[in-house]
Amino acid sequence: MKFSAKDLVGSAQRLMATAQNGLEVIRFGGLTHDVESSPFEVVERRRMYRLRHYFPDDPTPGRPVALLVPPLMVNADIWDVNVEDGAVGILQRGGIDCGVVDFGSPASEEGGWERDLADHVLAVSSAIDAVTEATGSAVHLMGYSQGGMFAYQVAAYRFGKGVQSIVTFGSPVDVVAGMPFGLPYGMVSEVADFLADHVVTRLPITDSMVRIGFQLLDPMKTAKARFDFLRQLHDREALLPKERQRRFLNSDGWVGYAGPAAADLLKQFVAHNRLMLGGFVIRDQPVSLAELKCPILAFVGEVDDIGQPAAVRGIVRAAPNAEVYEATLVAGHFGLVAGSTATNHTWPLVRQWVDWLERDKPLPPEIHPMAEHVDSNRPRSAATRVVHTAATLAEAGAGVGKALEGIASNTVRGSVELAGEAARALPRLTRLGMIQPHTRISLGRLIAEQGRRAPLKDLFLFEDRVHTNAAVNVRIDNVVRGLISVGIRPAMRVGVIMETRPSALATVAALSRLGAVAVLLAPGSELARALEITGVDTVVTDPENLRHASTVGARVLVLGGGDTRRLDIPLSDQVIDLEQIDPAQVKLPAWYRPDPGLARELAFVLVTGTGDRLETKYITNHRWALSAFGTATTADLNRRDTVYCLAPLHHSSGLLVSLGGAIAGGSRIALARSLDPAQFAEEVHRYGVTVVTYTWTMLRDILDAEVFPVGHRHPIRLFIGSGMPAGLWRRTTEQFDPARVLEFYASIEGDVVLANVKGVKRGCKGRPVPGTARVELVGYDPITEQILVDDSGYARRCADNEVGLLLGKASDGVDISAGGLRGVFAPGDSWMPTENLFRRDSDGDYWLIDRKDTVIRTPRGPVFGQPIVDVLNDITAVDLEVAYGLEVGEHCIAVAAVSVRKGFRLEPKDVTEALRALDPAQRPDLVYVVEEIPRSSSYRPSTRAVQAAGRPQPGPDTWWYNRASDAYEILTEDDAPTLLGDS
Repeated sequence: MKFSAKDLVGSAQRLMATAQNGLEVIRFGGLTHDVESSPFEVVERRRMYRLRHYFPDDPTPGRPVALLVPPLMVNADIWDVNVEDGAVGILQRGGIDCGVVDFGSPASEEGGWERDLADHVLAVSSAIDAVTEATGSAVHLMGYSQGGMFAYQVAAYRFGKGVQSIVTFGSPVDVVAGMPFGLPYGMVSEVADFLADHVVTRLPITDSMVRIGFQLLDPMKTAKARFDFLRQLHDREALLPKERQRRFLNSDGWVGYAGPAAADLLKQFVAHNRLMLGGFVIRDQPVSLAELKCPILAFVGEVDDIGQPAAVRGIVRAAPNAEVYEATLVAGHFGLVAGSTATNHTWPLVRQWVDWLERDKPLPPEIHPMAEHVDSNRPRSAATRVVHTAATLAEAGAGVGKALEGIASNTVRGSVELAGEAARALPRLTRLGMIQPHTRISLGRLIAEQGRRAPLKDLFLFEDRVHTNAAVNVRIDNVVRGLISVGIRPAMRVGVIMETRPSALATVAALSRLGAVAVLLAPGSELARALEITGVDTVVTDPENLRHASTVGARVLVLGGGDTRRLDIPLSDQVIDLEQIDPAQVKLPAWYRPDPGLARELAFVLVTGTGDRLETKYITNHRWALSAFGTATTADLNRRDTVYCLAPLHHSSGLLVSLGGAIAGGSRIALARSLDPAQFAEEVHRYGVTVVTYTWTMLRDILDAEVFPVGHRHPIRLFIGSGMPAGLWRRTTEQFDPARVLEFYASIEGDVVLANVKGVKRGCKGRPVPGTARVELVGYDPITEQILVDDSGYARRCADNEVGLLLGKASDGVDISAGGLRGVFAPGDSWMPTENLFRRDSDGDYWLIDRKDTVIRTPRGPVFGQPIVDVLNDITAVDLEVAYGLEVGEHCIAVAAVSVRKGFRLEPKDVTEALRALDPAQRPDLVYVVEEIPRSSSYRPSTRAVQAAGRPQPGPDTWWYNRASDAYEILTEDDAPTLLGDS
């Protein structure tokens, strides 16, 4: 091999150049260059930000205005890597006036390390106000990575005011759909929660930590970039064009991250996915991206491992009221806004987007409406990634890891999610199994535990305000002091007659914390009779129910009402305003111990029914905990859920399922003052509601209002409650697909709780909830009201599909003297009979058949009402229905009354076909149409009201069952005496 003098000189020159340039890098951190940044002036200085106005000397009037927002970890210079190739330079040449929000570094700004996420959102909102005031134009709000998340949040917080459009670059919305690097969401969620609670709030995230962290996210690319730089260190001219970008990435471009802001990000948008679901909190105000109505353009990086395509595309579901477009580029996270791809594709497309909106120019084909369903993290990305990364990674001999990542992560994700669900359920079931009669457990105690565990976590939302665990516990303690000051002591029964509001929740919890018994009464109920049968002489009420409460002679304590409250009754020794009592002046007595309630002790009394059927349900702390933990386990409620409490607290579904399940599951509670379909539609998105509770036919009002058309995007995953008819169940799942219904049944006496977990069998009550009482179905004669026994004298267990009485195993220590049974299946065993008849199908699922006292006793034998109701409700035209026994002379016939949905017509043939599902002996003798079926305060169709309205009359809307023709026919005047008698 020969060496010429020219080769030796060239090598020497290269070596000298490398040494000279290397020394310059060591001394100055990089190569000195003449690449200039774009000119700007700071037009606004605030504690949280500085507002830069680029190219301030450009006098061109009427230009579109863009406001660019950086992510927190990156310097605002990300928008201006250099004049020629930077965002602001390209947009300026396209006739767009640019402003940039500069948050600065928390290390150098006053109070920088104490900033939270809301500080930054409000800073961007303030910058929008400043720009719109100065220019008179709405802004095109643009953000990169977390800056794009800020853009979404700010525009939603402002309800779009001052925002012409939103443009984001690699900004994730649905983190569940696309976790960075394909990590399982369940695992990441738990880690994020731990970091937010215990790490980032105590350890400042410095700029060097941020830089190293980002470099470690893609170590091969970092190593190759450094290798390329060293390999070209001799060629100064080749390195200079990219030198500012290299220094930006290596050192200058990174800033620290304030711990509170990082904790907010991890909690709200990673652990709870609130950007997707809605209900993220800005200064105690819940906000949802459903508020967005302006056009949105989201740039998607095909090989972006941080803002994964599936996560970025979540905006199309999170903002159902906006027109959402996308532009897809073969770029990584940083390449979307800096580098050759950004220079040649991103910023020209942004300019064309603005021209389309402002100057009626055509929209380029690269920008198109975002599709809701796009295959992601599948073969598409695998092929693209190979093409994109082959050139950059093959040289380093690496690339196998990425190929294995998709296989491993998708396989692991499912098992991790299942393990997470089991991990949540196991502690609840364990605690439930450990509850003994002497165990201290109560509603007040669980709320106190949450307050100690996570004081700043949201507990409930009401009228667009968020209340934390700490704030709620302070309110509860203050109410306790007020109650003590007026003589309330442990074990006393205190009536509560209040609308659904924070004060009602605080009152019930305060009585629990005090050890008193809350007697929950429905507003407008038969109050005097209810107080008489429950032995209550003191009631707590709100201003709206004060006049009613004061008419029964009991002492009335008034609580709540807000700042504009006005009392209709003057105060006296019988009417006391608890809000006027200063809790700081109340000395706690020596006997007071917070949350003294034991499992065996009475905690609540519910009053149901009307008139002579007014009944009381006695609920111990153990019974409440059983339902609370059982609901949380069965519905898999967790801290990411927001439970919308439509069911009132005075109903067992509201107290045991809604409130109990949410508290036991650590979920947020959204309180609804009343059932308002329009308000429901708004708050579901604004609060990020994932679970909705109901009672009976409550959801019928929402479906009829059509505030959620079929196919409308929503965050709801589950409806939980009791009493939903089968037809309404079908309509609910059709309209709110893919949400499902979780129907519960809870006995009045005993610890029986059933749940239809799968939700496949409409109208079915399901199976016993783990940890609740063991159940048995025994033979029962509804005519003689006797349990049927076998030859040995023990109760006879029912066969599949045989109607029988449902029994629940009595817990140890439970007093069964009031209605309990012993020696049912073995000597000395203890059982509590429920009030209901059931059948069990061949799969082991239980179906409610009737109450013992409402079975219709006809000459042909007992007829059961619930199957009739379920079948009729499944007719599309039927709105509401009731079944009852009608006395005709000396015998009784089975009658069903139905009301018809608006815009529909019900024909006799519809009834005939539907009721063929029942045995002929179980079909009603008469079906008739009424104009309206009244409902109780819990939305249960009122049989009593229908009966009071009068007997069915012959006519075209009254049909009798002709057993000869096996069809329902119009009841004529001639046929009526035969069926209805002379009356």
